[in-house]
Amino acid sequence: MRTILIIGAGRSASSLIQYLLNKAVEEDLHLIIGDLSLESAQNKTNNHPNATAISLDIFDERSRKEAIQKADIVISMLPAHLHIEVAKDCIIYKKNMVTASYISDAMQELDVLAKENNLIFMNEIGLDPGIDHMSAMKVINEIKAKGGKMLLFESFCGGLVAPESDTNLWNYKFTWAPRNVVLAGQGGAAKFIQEGTYKYIPYCNLFRRTEFLEVEGYGKFEAYSNRDSLKYLDVYGLNDVLTLFRGTIRRVGFSKAWNMFVQLGMTDDSYVMEDSENMSYRQFVNSFLPYHPTDSVEIKMRLILKIDQDDIMWDKLLELDLFNPNKKVGLKNATPAQILEKILTDSWTLQPKDKDMIVMYHKFGYEIEGVKQQIDSKMVCIGEDQTYTAMAKTVGLPVAMATLLMLNGKIKTPGVQLPIREEVYLPILKELEEYGVIFKEQIVPYLGYNA
Repeated sequence: MRTILIIGAGRSASSLIQYLLNKAVEEDLHLIIGDLSLESAQNKTNNHPNATAISLDIFDERSRKEAIQKADIVISMLPAHLHIEVAKDCIIYKKNMVTASYISDAMQELDVLAKENNLIFMNEIGLDPGIDHMSAMKVINEIKAKGGKMLLFESFCGGLVAPESDTNLWNYKFTWAPRNVVLAGQGGAAKFIQEGTYKYIPYCNLFRRTEFLEVEGYGKFEAYSNRDSLKYLDVYGLNDVLTLFRGTIRRVGFSKAWNMFVQLGMTDDSYVMEDSENMSYRQFVNSFLPYHPTDSVEIKMRLILKIDQDDIMWDKLLELDLFNPNKKVGLKNATPAQILEKILTDSWTLQPKDKDMIVMYHKFGYEIEGVKQQIDSKMVCIGEDQTYTAMAKTVGLPVAMATLLMLNGKIKTPGVQLPIREEVYLPILKELEEYGVIFKEQIVPYLGYNA
């Protein structure tokens, strides 16, 4: 029996584990599911005879090494910064490894050792990064194979709430790590290239520079720029492209509303607020507003944000219960961003029967035999419920599929890598279609941009 060690049994692991359990008998697999919470690991086994739950503390070196040593392949679903210790053990014990996270500098440094030991360290094989890489490379390589020259590549992705579960004015609920949503766009200007001109958007303007997208059957969306699109010039072999832009999808109006928090400073994660534990939601809001002897917090808020009482923006703020004097933050030594995350989690958590939705949209502009054309490729995936979400499905299934392909010797190229080779993306994209992850491509007029 071939043993797969899965480290981390959080939200993103549900579909991944279910897929491997479904294949366990025919593929002769034994799953060891390790998590700090034994209960969480046990819940994910679904009482399957080919699955064993263990309590695994990643910082306990002895038990970590012991678990890795027993495995034929290791899947790490830990937070990104914790992969590296697992990866080093995988080098020592000569185990292949799979993660859904971006390749860190520390992980990249293991490339030579991985190749020397003929090991595959597959990273960025989730949704974004992951399905975005695979679906993009498939079309880019097809265009190049026909003699086409790439002019434009734009890629957008968003984790949203499905229309039937869209019950708030923000048209949004958390489908992934709430902290990442609150901190999105911070840490430097967004960088991209448009018609051969480098463009930069500082964080203070990020949510006011959006692009609109239309998806048939689902209506209109907007997208704000991801932080660094330029690194994909090399990754995708697009060094001569005129336009390269990657963005995050939201429903129209979200970014303008989110910008209110940015203006006030509520998304700041760089300092701790005094006595945050005993602070009420109302006090939290007031701490960002100027003093006035008679004006209420509500009036001060409207004045500083320049919004009227009958503006939908005001209704969006009221809906979050921001001005409640009785609700306590209850977090010690918290930053503004951590407090905002707590407040939003009250309103934006998926309910048990709620369904989430993933939307991915690529634009490929190219020239072939002197004619400019464009392919738009769109994918929409709807979740089942709070556990088997579209997010868990689109992150977990590619990880599971890559793991099985590696175990079966179908992926052979050693080293630290992302899924941009045909041996990886062709079989995975084909199999994903069986699970409803289907890209619909259409040829549209190539418009380009004014620089």
